Amino acid sequence: MYKIIGADQREYGPVSADQIRQWIKEGRANATTLIQTEGTPGWRPLSAFPEFGTPPIAPTVQPPYASTRSKTNGYAIAGLILGLLSCTCPCAGCLVAVLGIIFSCIALSQISSSPAQEGKGMAIAGLVLSVCGLLIWSGFGLISLLPHRGMHHYRNWNF
Repeated sequence: MYKIIGADQREYGPVSADQIRQWIKEGRANATTLIQTEGTPGWRPLSAFPEFGTPPIAPTVQPPYASTRSKTNGYAIAGLILGLLSCTCPCAGCLVAVLGIIFSCIALSQISSSPAQEGKGMAIAGLVLSVCGLLIWSGFGLISLLPHRGMHHYRNWNF
């Protein structure tokens, strides 16, 4: 005969070995359930009793605060930041835009191969902003190369 401590921390028994085997089948007892042979002083886990075979281990319950989400892709974050800078920074707009496009494309590639990663929206936004920044600053560069009519009037002034 055995005594058992249930999941509610209450002591049950004495019960027979057949009753314990039934509780194992029903999932009411597992390898971590504490059990005591009647007349012995200490409590031991059910897994220490060879007469019950190898009972299943209790499922682990994650605390509610534990996060199972993965991290946001770092290339997506870098692509978004570079995309924002490419639209607002005239001093290195084209270079930053090209880097933003590269980082955003790498992020999209990594996210598509590992769907558990987050940041697809950031990568797309970084890609769009980087392309816009590249078009803006290369457009200004092309405009500055055009010949300026009317500038020749200022060259002929004598003081």
